[in-house]
Amino acid sequence: MEHGSALFHIGSFGVTSVMVTMLGLTVLLTLICAAGTRKMRTIPPGLQNLLERGVEMLDDFLGGLLSSKLKQRFYPLLATLFIFIMLSNYCGLLPLSGRLPGLAAPTSVLSVPAALAIIVFFTTHYAGLRAHGGGYLNHFFKPYAFLFPLLLLEEFVRPVSLSLRLYGNIFGEESVTEQLYHLAPIGVPVVMNVFSLLMGAIQAMVFVLLACIYIEGAAGEAH
Repeated sequence: MEHGSALFHIGSFGVTSVMVTMLGLTVLLTLICAAGTRKMRTIPPGLQNLLERGVEMLDDFLGGLLSSKLKQRFYPLLATLFIFIMLSNYCGLLPLSGRLPGLAAPTSVLSVPAALAIIVFFTTHYAGLRAHGGGYLNHFFKPYAFLFPLLLLEEFVRPVSLSLRLYGNIFGEESVTEQLYHLAPIGVPVVMNVFSLLMGAIQAMVFVLLACIYIEGAAGEAH
């Protein structure tokens, strides 16, 4: 699984398989959404119905984690994170993923989960400052001011934990599947791939679940 080497360069900027795959996912999702919403109907046909059902499921999931106000404000970001992470995880199940130039699971490279975790980090504190103003910073000194260094460290540990959890699970899953393929190329890898379908969705759900907990904790009334 060699993802880090550049396929080609644009000036001094190296373009890797992960970057190509992420661009491909972005284009694919854009085309699907454009096709499904081009002619909106009251009684939705096939693709529109599928997209609306997906929106409703995500709305129900986020509604159980966030207040209605926060859900409305951050739904686009959180839904995008869930869909992108899940499809990125599933890219590792495609034939020759990690070997075919231009095809690799983005979440199996630490820099991608880290970038997503940083987005959650800044979103969390933006939500807290928007909801509570400057008073949001008081929580770094509660219940005791001498705990400030530990509470500050906790905030920086969160994105590290968030990124390592996603990266470790996806990279480990790919590594195990690859080794099983070499040991028993018939049967066992297929079972592992079926298991990976479930785990890919679960990992996306856990990432968004933790993001919701952080945002609700920063912006909620009980902060």
